[in-house]
Amino acid sequence: MAATEQILQHYESIRPEQEDFYKDLHQNPELSHQEHRTAANVARSMSSYGFQTETGIGGTGVTAVLQNGNGPTVLLRADMDALPLQERTGADYASTITAQDQGGDRVPVMHACGHDVHVACLLGASRLLAEHQDKWRGTLVALFQPAEETGDGARGMLADALLDRIPPPDVALAQHVLPGVSGHVATRSGPVLSSADSLRITVHGRGGHGSMPQNTIDPVVLAAMIVLRLQAIISRETPPTEPAVLTVGSLHAGTKSNIIPDQAVMELNLRTYTDATRQRILDSVRRAVQAECAASGSPKEPDFETFDSFPLTVNDEATTARVAGAFSTYFGDRAGSLELQTASEDFSDIPRTGNIPYTYWGIGGTDPQTYRAAVRDGRVLDDVPANHSPMFLPVLQPTLKTGTEALVAAALAWLGLDNSPPANATAS
Repeated sequence: MAATEQILQHYESIRPEQEDFYKDLHQNPELSHQEHRTAANVARSMSSYGFQTETGIGGTGVTAVLQNGNGPTVLLRADMDALPLQERTGADYASTITAQDQGGDRVPVMHACGHDVHVACLLGASRLLAEHQDKWRGTLVALFQPAEETGDGARGMLADALLDRIPPPDVALAQHVLPGVSGHVATRSGPVLSSADSLRITVHGRGGHGSMPQNTIDPVVLAAMIVLRLQAIISRETPPTEPAVLTVGSLHAGTKSNIIPDQAVMELNLRTYTDATRQRILDSVRRAVQAECAASGSPKEPDFETFDSFPLTVNDEATTARVAGAFSTYFGDRAGSLELQTASEDFSDIPRTGNIPYTYWGIGGTDPQTYRAAVRDGRVLDDVPANHSPMFLPVLQPTLKTGTEALVAAALAWLGLDNSPPANATAS
């Protein structure tokens, strides 16, 4: 029996504690940069498993290191933060928590993106590997990251000397629970998650009375023309073979129906899969906005502010092949191919900064019967709530078990006793 099967046959011994931890975390979510309770509970658990644990990295980040002889160093990462949403799942462990957000407002808080699953799975995998060190060699680094939802958690840990605080990883691995059949895993080589940029654009006009528009420069009309013009950047300037999404999600102007305001503020979001496409579209957005302002006689240049930015996630080909092979061996026909995702993540900031090969995969979190019944003509209908929905709640099992299995199987693709260390392996 291979090491993966030998270790994972003990999953049932950790299952009750893992499920309890998950339910408690789901009931007690914390917003980005506020993950103090979560981090403390994680650190306590990891220390009890025998890991050398450090807290407070980048604010609330946690690292845990277990050295087990000479061999490669594998980094496994989970994110910890929740979202400002009112939970409507009806679960008996649903969140009723509220918290003060960064703007000072009191908001409901919910684990609507599965980060509670990620934390519980990494805890479970770490415990199993710690309890069966005779089956592997090397160094395991478990990283619990804050503030993924705001896109700056990984950068915050890096700015706090993360890579100097841990043994140099030979490979970095991470996963995400997604709508899909629970019990299944999926991988993909190359681009897997889009980069994301959020821009706030302020355009200026000349205000006045709504009855005398000839004396004004109407920024509402100007903003409307910009919204329409921006759509052509995707439909007429971007090749159909290059996936890209541009959404104007917010437009605010004015206070009263008969007052023409002096400015309009719009917020847009861009998703792309190559750095070249990203830069080309950002340049086109600036060009189009400036041209429309000039056409309307705007009295001053528009203001551009980037307030959110997520990196492109591009899975290393060799690393992904190695993980996919481990998944195929362990999961059989429950291992498949992951579709290109328009979601975004900041995980890749860490391995890219350290020049570490990485891969990022998905696990299903939907009851199999529910998911299959909801698929029509290749589309998943509203019966399956997606991440960031107030109804999003991964089925407890086999989701937790599968996420734990996937982390163990992937880590042992490097740490297993029957594996040859990769060429860039560093002895610990």
